[in-house]
Amino acid sequence: MNLTQIEASIEAILFSMGEAVPTKKIAEALEIEPEDTYSIIMNMKDKYDEDARGIKIIEIDNGFQMCTKEAYYDQVKKVNFKLKEFILTDVLIETLAIIAYKQPITRAHIEAVRGVNSNHAVNRLVEYNLVHEIGRMDAPGKPILFGTTKDFLRGFGLQSVTELPELGEEALNHLKEEAEKEVQLTIGDDGQIEEDTSEIDLDNLVLSFDEE
Repeated sequence: MNLTQIEASIEAILFSMGEAVPTKKIAEALEIEPEDTYSIIMNMKDKYDEDARGIKIIEIDNGFQMCTKEAYYDQVKKVNFKLKEFILTDVLIETLAIIAYKQPITRAHIEAVRGVNSNHAVNRLVEYNLVHEIGRMDAPGKPILFGTTKDFLRGFGLQSVTELPELGEEALNHLKEEAEKEVQLTIGDDGQIEEDTSEIDLDNLVLSFDEE
């Protein structure tokens, strides 16, 4: 195959899969070296970024995926009724940050860091497919280990968790302060403890994914 045919084949693979495809698998399908495959896809990625197109190629966890550009989100949303938005509260952001930086991590360890019960937050992050079970610890009770997903990388524009910014002492102190505030929950009129659902700003953070 010539270069034009190889690029066309890569487009077909990425478009048909709809999710990140490992570079090695693409290379095997094209019967060329992984290093050459990577270079070709990176050149294609640059072309998509430069051209006035509605789609782009992103690199995720040693693979590539074809997806729509953020600039056309409003138009896509009007047609794609499966598109679902997740607005992350401060509690979810804090819990997600701990999992992202400490993974693999158990629920008990998450709660030890935050100082409060985190069952609801972890369950919600799993529901949003930002966090998933990645195994079990070799310890009494075989506690579940949690880690971030490819949707997490995709939503935050990361190729891998190694691109996470360094978490300084100030950020760690902030997490502890927010966890302490969470303990001071509001008691509702019915006498039940109400969950704090205030939204964190973070430039109006909203994550959007196609619901399978």
